[in-house]
Amino acid sequence: MYFAMVQAPEIASQVNSWVENVTTGLIREILPEGSIDYTTRLVLGNALYFKGLWTEKFDESKTKYDKFHLLNGNTVQTPFMSSTNKQYISSSDGLKVLKLPYQKGGDNRQFSMYILLPERRDDLWTLAKRLSTESEFIEKHIPTEKVVVDQFMLPKFKISFGFEATNLLKSLGLQLPFSREANLSEMVNSQVDLFLSSVFHKSFVEVNEQGTEAAAATSVAIEQQQMPIVMDFVADHPFLFLIREDVTGVVLFIGHVCRRVVIKDCCGALCFELLNKLVKHPDEMLLD
Repeated sequence: MYFAMVQAPEIASQVNSWVENVTTGLIREILPEGSIDYTTRLVLGNALYFKGLWTEKFDESKTKYDKFHLLNGNTVQTPFMSSTNKQYISSSDGLKVLKLPYQKGGDNRQFSMYILLPERRDDLWTLAKRLSTESEFIEKHIPTEKVVVDQFMLPKFKISFGFEATNLLKSLGLQLPFSREANLSEMVNSQVDLFLSSVFHKSFVEVNEQGTEAAAATSVAIEQQQMPIVMDFVADHPFLFLIREDVTGVVLFIGHVCRRVVIKDCCGALCFELLNKLVKHPDEMLLD
């Protein structure tokens, strides 16, 4: 099953067209030029696109530009979303966590975005290390109740990143699929033994005001002698984010925002190192 040299560009174009179609044009190329040639037996390409509607949308008229503080001490003007609604926020150990649920679909899955905001403006990498080394870090900091919010600012951002993941996956222990001892018979019906030669990964995440209000009634219990908890959540400096399925705990995306609006190649090794800690079977998730 070798590709002829004249076939390689055509095959790459077909794969890229498929990726562009299933991601509604947001990811146009998964196989770069030269990634397939006559020696190629099998290339695994993975494009992951996620778009969710907030259960409580942000009012676009309240989105205003303000300063976002960079790790080098400089600031840039960035559009910040705002809200006066109660929010799922927790605060402990120098960290605030915001939970933004997405509208549910036709099954029992519940997806949420989590914004992990260090209190110190320069603590992004310390937070990343804690996330990758402390057991059940996310579970310990997930907010479970809505609180009254005084000042709320969350930047709009759009992230697109991609890389060749072979060496990274090998460093995480995924060696067998890349060796001649690989057994890919459940994936491909072939008369010759096949193994992975390359893995290309691209992802796209966009966060803005859009969403749909929840179609459920809310009841609020008030105790006369207990003052409501009031918190600020001002994400005006670098933070981590992740998209998680809350029933199973599976993490779909993880990344960090350290510059304004558009960040390319923002994750790379950091994302996969953290995913290796966060999910029990990272290889199964990547090959799904």
